[in-house]
Amino acid sequence: MESVVLGAALFVSLALLAWQTLRRPAVRRASEAELQHLREQALKEGEEAASRLRDQAREQVEELREQAREQARELGEKAEAQARELREKAEAQARELREEARERLEDVERRERRLAEREQRLDQDAGRLEERRAELAGRAAALDDREAGLGRAERERERALERAAGLTAEQARAELVAQIRDQAKREAALTVRELETRAREEGEDRARRIVTMAVQRVASEQTTESVVSVLHLPHEEMKGRIIGREGRNIRTFESVTGVNVIIDDTPEAVLLSCFDPVRREVARITLEQLVLDGRIHPHRIEEIYERSVAEVETLCVRAGEDALVEVGITEMHPELIALLGRLRYRTSYGQNVLKHLVESAHLAGLMAAELRLPVDVVKRGTLLHDIGKALTHEVEGSHALVGAEVARRHGEHEDVVHAIESHHNEVEARTVEAVLTQAADAISGGRPGARREALETYVQRLEQLERIAKDTHEGVEKVFAMQAGREIRVMVEPGAVDDVQAQVIARDIAKQVEDELTYPGQIRVTVVRESRATEYAR
Repeated sequence: MESVVLGAALFVSLALLAWQTLRRPAVRRASEAELQHLREQALKEGEEAASRLRDQAREQVEELREQAREQARELGEKAEAQARELREKAEAQARELREEARERLEDVERRERRLAEREQRLDQDAGRLEERRAELAGRAAALDDREAGLGRAERERERALERAAGLTAEQARAELVAQIRDQAKREAALTVRELETRAREEGEDRARRIVTMAVQRVASEQTTESVVSVLHLPHEEMKGRIIGREGRNIRTFESVTGVNVIIDDTPEAVLLSCFDPVRREVARITLEQLVLDGRIHPHRIEEIYERSVAEVETLCVRAGEDALVEVGITEMHPELIALLGRLRYRTSYGQNVLKHLVESAHLAGLMAAELRLPVDVVKRGTLLHDIGKALTHEVEGSHALVGAEVARRHGEHEDVVHAIESHHNEVEARTVEAVLTQAADAISGGRPGARREALETYVQRLEQLERIAKDTHEGVEKVFAMQAGREIRVMVEPGAVDDVQAQVIARDIAKQVEDELTYPGQIRVTVVRESRATEYAR
């Protein structure tokens, strides 16, 4: 087709050229022969081009027909393959359906046979039941007759027994019931007494085992706190800078911090003395920062002191959070955490109060786990039982009651509050959690190495214990202070003191020790009365 278009375009171009040429009169006559020749040549080329186009068109038509025949043949083959595949699938599904139908038919036939057999057995069972019912009816009639005869014999025997005993059946029955009731009461009383004794013995054994196991599983430090802090200096000249001109710096430092600064002959060291551990820690940090900075004057002392107070408060909060993590408690009021952290700088008989609380919480948790009690509540109450010591100098009252009020104000559970307020028996313990708190507190405070006291005070306490037991009671033969003053063993004369009087002496000595002495933990008073009978065989 493109060749036809090109030939036509060429023919048109030649015609236009000829027409333009003919328009010119001067050239028309000169080029008639040439135009004739061109016309003939153009006609000839047009016929050749048309012939070639017809041949090309016939070839293209043949090719298209061949392609159409190939596509038709391929489509036919695909259609036959798909039809064959669909036919095979349909035949397979038909075979499966026929097989399933045959299986269902066989299943239905089996069920019908089983139902028929079951109906036959039911008919046979019904026949046997009818026979058994008739047999039972006969036996029931015979039993009724026998019961009637037995009833008549029983009534005759009761009348004979009534005539022999002189009592009616109701009176005899009442007397028998009364005897059985009295016997049951005696047996029940004996059983209850035996159970109480056994429970008391087993309870004491189990309590000792639980406490012993808790003590064995807890590992604690045996160090004690001091009321003096030592700060090492880089060189000896720093002492003069700390004192300042005419003692101006040291007076300012002591008035601002409330801590005594002791500068003696100890080389390159300064002592800070104060009974308030928080003040002493603030003063230590302040003086340490001043020594590192090198600029020591009154204004700088006040500035560093304020910064140290904020740092100690941050350390208190961090110490409280560390204690919660160590014990395993996840949530607590921020105010309680801050108060708990302040106990890091508090001591009781040389024992760090925060460490004591953590140790007591572990002990109480171990004992609660053995008793299958809620460990979280017990740990929480034991960890907070001395929280009032952080406020005792600010709020009037015992630290147990103050701590309980603080815990109640910050939303703690009532069992936790009760454990705090009753751990020194200022409020009677009403729950097992409170008793465990008391036990853990006593174990932590009374273990060896937990608390310290001066040697002179220790010796005086032992002497006073022996004096109280020996001089104030008659019949006392010997007195021994044992277990580092935690037990008094009193030997009495058996002829002058009986068993009751021995118990009275033990109670009086314990009461007098409570009134006259101050001591950590508890002191056990044991009075021993030994009687011996001696004879000689000759």
